[in-house]
Amino acid sequence: MAKTKVKTAFFCSNCGAQSPKWVGRCPSCGEWNTYTEEVIERENRSGGWNSPSATSRKGAKESRLVRDIQTEEIQRIDTGNNELNRVLGGGLVPGSFVLVGGEPGIGKSTLMLQVALQIPHGKKVLYVSGEESAQQLRMRAERLGLTESGCFILTETDMDEIFAQTQAVQPDILVADSIQTLTSSTIEASAGSISQIKECAALFQRFAKETGTSVFVIGHITKDGNIAGPKLLEHIVDTVLHFEGDRNYGYRILRSVKNRFGSTNEIGIYEMQNNGLREVSNPSEILLSQREENLSGTAVAATLEGLRPMIVEVQALVSQSAYNVAQRSATGFDLRRLNMLLAVLEKRCGAKLAQKDVFINIAGGLRVDDPAIDLAVIAAVLSSGQDAPLNPKDCFAAEVGLTGEIRPVSRLEQRLAEAEKLGFERVFVSKYGLKGIPSKYHSKIVAVGNLFELFQKIFSEK
Repeated sequence: MAKTKVKTAFFCSNCGAQSPKWVGRCPSCGEWNTYTEEVIERENRSGGWNSPSATSRKGAKESRLVRDIQTEEIQRIDTGNNELNRVLGGGLVPGSFVLVGGEPGIGKSTLMLQVALQIPHGKKVLYVSGEESAQQLRMRAERLGLTESGCFILTETDMDEIFAQTQAVQPDILVADSIQTLTSSTIEASAGSISQIKECAALFQRFAKETGTSVFVIGHITKDGNIAGPKLLEHIVDTVLHFEGDRNYGYRILRSVKNRFGSTNEIGIYEMQNNGLREVSNPSEILLSQREENLSGTAVAATLEGLRPMIVEVQALVSQSAYNVAQRSATGFDLRRLNMLLAVLEKRCGAKLAQKDVFINIAGGLRVDDPAIDLAVIAAVLSSGQDAPLNPKDCFAAEVGLTGEIRPVSRLEQRLAEAEKLGFERVFVSKYGLKGIPSKYHSKIVAVGNLFELFQKIFSEK
């Protein structure tokens, strides 16, 4: 009897690096004793979705000229969740493969179960859970108040059984929670191993493309914030979404880091409540702290996340350092950019900050990478350093250069409209970016060219 040929390799359980032999220390991530042996290839493979043994592949695909390929307008699926639709690029594309990652307990399963239960009528949804029982999912649905949904629930970890159920249900959308719990009979390895994750993801991808079923897969992340498993997992999916947030705040952000069918700059904002996740349609209101008196060290910035304008509050604290080396700390803002802005302030504006501790915080737990927040950071630092409150009706939207000049930012009209909608009376912008800006805004547009002009106008023209 002929022996079955099996090919094995060693994988790092921390980063997914592959080696033909066992090594004590991973050359990629530097961790010790993380290499395990796993089967990566078997001579006779069977099982899975639409296996070659069941269907002949001869002549199934033919190459065609690009001009001969007929295109059709894709009708995206409305998920019933406006924030998710925005992040996906306007809705769910049929046959797409979406990976949702996030920290444990952040709300990934709640989000996807809520989406599965809220899919509009006419679309079949199969929710596959490898982590919770059917009774637990029912209790979660009761807490969400969505027990009357027509969503199908399956508690299974074997891929063959899952695909058998898909043939029986014929769903339009499949949700799997999570891919680290699923196993394929073609791989002799435990659930969550590198080879199992790769095989299960490949089966899901093939299933999605051949049947036109949209597939959501939930994935855990490592301590470094990356999705657990091989990097190949992120390459084969169409969209990668990160669900993130601070445990100390009730707000969660759904961020797209890869999207073949839309922009990667869009975010969705949710608020975690007792009855599930509430969509936040106007994030500007939650990102402004409520205070009864006007204090120094706070400034408001008009930023953009993708195409969505948001008004965020920047808080700064400047105090005399008790140590030889002054402290610099930033929450929700790039620390290296903060150091650069402080150096510009000291060099171009004469601010004495070398012996001062400087702390920056973005209210609401949001992380902002938009350079338009630079001017608000500078204004907040100046306000705290002078212990002089700014006008609470002032808003800032400009970038600061190394020479101290105030540089223009993109989509200024959207920022001005958002600031006016929330009642701000003055908006500080760069005087070099006002070309083509209409004069329809009731808010006063204050144009500044450098930091000296900014200092004079924010403290002398309140």
